[in-house]
Amino acid sequence: MSLLSLFDLSGKTAIVTGGGYGLGRIMAMGLAEAGSNVIVCSRKLEKCEETAHDLTKLGIKALAIQCDVTREQDVDRVVSRALKEFQRIDTLVNNAGRTWGSAPEEFKLEDWKKVIDVNIHGTFLFSQKAGREMIRQQEGKIISVSSYAGLGGTDPECLDGIPYNTSKGALIVFTKDLATKWARYNINVNCIAPGWFPTKMTKWALENKGDLILKRILIKRFGDPDDLKGAVVFLSSRASDYITGQLLCIDGGLTVWH
Repeated sequence: MSLLSLFDLSGKTAIVTGGGYGLGRIMAMGLAEAGSNVIVCSRKLEKCEETAHDLTKLGIKALAIQCDVTREQDVDRVVSRALKEFQRIDTLVNNAGRTWGSAPEEFKLEDWKKVIDVNIHGTFLFSQKAGREMIRQQEGKIISVSSYAGLGGTDPECLDGIPYNTSKGALIVFTKDLATKWARYNINVNCIAPGWFPTKMTKWALENKGDLILKRILIKRFGDPDDLKGAVVFLSSRASDYITGQLLCIDGGLTVWH
């Protein structure tokens, strides 16, 4: 195959959870630019519809579906709609997530559970449901979105959210174990760990602690859309067929000395 054809996603179908905004929207755009049809889903249908509208301008088919990743019936509905419209699921991007800021000694159990429920339980549910179809197909790509915060402790001045860090660390092990279980079905399971990208979730930290954060990033800038698009397209394409169970840090070198 030619080099460029290894990255061509024409005719493929991807699901991006939390795909209506932030990093999810960026990754959905990258997949569409590479030729993949895309289903974006999140609790906020209006944002998904806006993103899907923009995606169709790239010449692909896109769907917007309202979905709470912690509700099994919602996940089933997204998978069923994907199969009805496209007959297969080639890529699943587990991007939906949430955080909650508070000192560990003050965290309320219900707030801890809200973060874990979305970041861990939601990822499991979508991986299981989409994975069953990938097993039937005997191929597929699953990409879960962890974080640099899942690799160790974070300065509470910048990120004081212990359930978020815990959940993102768990996703790395989840990825490695699922890759081990599903390699026999030709399913590649990998994980990305973004550093600091400007999004709604990071807005306060970057505005108030941006100088402190930049001091710790080897490449002295925050991430931009092109930094993320290439990674998700690579892990969704044939170019990554021999890669599974791996973590790709997209953080400007932050975790080199984090």
